[in-house]
Amino acid sequence: MENATPVQFQEPKFYATITGLFVAVLLISNIASSKILNLGLFTFDGGTILFPLAYIFGDMLTEVYGFRRARKVIWVGFGSALLMSVVLLIVGALPPAAGWENQAAYDIILGFVPRIVVASLIAYFAGELTNSFVLAKMKVWSKGKHLWQRTIGSTIAGEGVDTLLFATIAFFGTMPAETFIALVVSNYVFKVGVEVLFTPVTYAVIGFLKREERIDYYDYRTDFSPFRF
Repeated sequence: MENATPVQFQEPKFYATITGLFVAVLLISNIASSKILNLGLFTFDGGTILFPLAYIFGDMLTEVYGFRRARKVIWVGFGSALLMSVVLLIVGALPPAAGWENQAAYDIILGFVPRIVVASLIAYFAGELTNSFVLAKMKVWSKGKHLWQRTIGSTIAGEGVDTLLFATIAFFGTMPAETFIALVVSNYVFKVGVEVLFTPVTYAVIGFLKREERIDYYDYRTDFSPFRF
């Protein structure tokens, strides 16, 4: 068997790139969330500007490569966000060097409150899996037709789970009820609105990926358990 030719597995050529962009969007969004800002009629954390792109990348992954590969990327993102949070918390807790007077600034920007860290991780994981599950199921039901219905429909479901879980775990009981409701509604409407506005771009990128990769996966017999690797 010494002369046997090894079997080579060829990973889709754009899969790693999308994975990297997905994780980058997730981590940058978490850091940007330390600032609360006003944008027109909306009031939300800064990460909301970028975070909807994570759902767009999730749509691309599930639509082209299938739920199993999308689930793998979701787990990579979860692990990366958890690692970042732990490292930043440890660095913040360590004593600053003599002469370094920026500890307060570090704590404000990067010193995540544990409740918000937990809220972010749980909401992200549940929301992204919901988004991918709904899109995969809708693709099978629609036999691959009407892409816009499943990209928007899955975002409505996924962002709904994400926004409600995050706001409830992170902020419920810390602010008046009307402020809490306004926060949830503002975040949800903005995130879904971004998905709708980006629909032409999503169509173009998904079409490009399917042509270049020659992949158009249908999850007919997929095990949708979130804990399969």
